[in-house]
Amino acid sequence: MTARKVRDIDYILLPGTERKTTDIVIERNGVVTVRPPKNLKPDHIDSVVESKRMWIYKNLADWRDKNATRVVRQWVNGESFLYLGRSFRLKLVAKQKEDLKLKDGRFCLRRSTVDKAGEQAAKKVFEEYFTEKGQKRFEERVKYFAPKVGVEPSSVLVKELGYKWGSCSKTGKIAFHWKAMMAKPKVIDYIVVHELCHMHQRDHNDEFWNEVDKVMPDYHERKEWLKMNGANFDL
Repeated sequence: MTARKVRDIDYILLPGTERKTTDIVIERNGVVTVRPPKNLKPDHIDSVVESKRMWIYKNLADWRDKNATRVVRQWVNGESFLYLGRSFRLKLVAKQKEDLKLKDGRFCLRRSTVDKAGEQAAKKVFEEYFTEKGQKRFEERVKYFAPKVGVEPSSVLVKELGYKWGSCSKTGKIAFHWKAMMAKPKVIDYIVVHELCHMHQRDHNDEFWNEVDKVMPDYHERKEWLKMNGANFDL
């Protein structure tokens, strides 16, 4: 990855692939990433970014608007946490076998986790919980949708993916961000179908979106929900 700048637009140049077009994305953290066709010269890539300048300005402004109301959560009783599109209150408990469990509509977190190890330890417990639950859900949803897309992934893994909701390798390895477990089930399904369709089309071109549409005709609605709410998927 290489940091580049065109006028007032800073962007990260990703390694080129066997794609036909240059893919420009405003990532969840507000960073502009550009993935070009292989062997496209940097000056040519700059020209493509320049030609998309107004689109980039508009989408960066949208990103700033969404993140202006980003929630900063505290590790106290009554704080809310998202899970499968719903908000659950936090309850700190003195005695509990598990570090964290969902019980009676509340996330019950062992108080000693926060008192002894602090906020980072509490976040780690939630991440592990979401990863474990996510592994099961994503495996099930991939198994359900893969035949509909007409593909056979080689593996499914839930992990930390930085600013991406999912990824798909050339060898069919599918990965999903554990934070995607904060989305509604129907939006999780969209993320699954999105990555599976990349096994047919690597680029976000018309052919790719046609593949998504074949399986999920209402993907626009699900995609928009993720775009509008994803900024709050954090701990």
